[in-house]
Amino acid sequence: MTAKWALIGMLRITGGAMLCALVFVFCPFEWMAAIHRQLGLGQLQYTPLLSYLTRTLSAMYAGMGAMLLFISFDVRRYLPLIRAFGVLALAGGVGVTVLDVAAGLPLFWAVSEGPLTVALGVVLVVLARL
Repeated sequence: MTAKWALIGMLRITGGAMLCALVFVFCPFEWMAAIHRQLGLGQLQYTPLLSYLTRTLSAMYAGMGAMLLFISFDVRRYLPLIRAFGVLALAGGVGVTVLDVAAGLPLFWAVSEGPLTVALGVVLVVLARL
């Protein structure tokens, strides 16, 4: 497999996964509260701000996923954007890891979300050296 096809595959898999966040823009708040309880994080109380933040973050993830899918169809043209996204993923992944630990999120969350984002950044930067 060439680096180009690996990059296309990574962008499409990541973009598709991120696009799944669209569900949480529209789902009932009770679904989010149930997931919160199942993760062992206790009772999630509804507030307008919390609802706004969870939904807009989900919309941002979905929009980013759509963008990654879009640029996967012309990776040569969008290599500078892919590199920039990779660098942002590296920095953001480190920041999210620190935030997850500071916020007291479960260990499985802290060792997966941020480090996986860092790994995505590394892969994108390396593969975008076409």
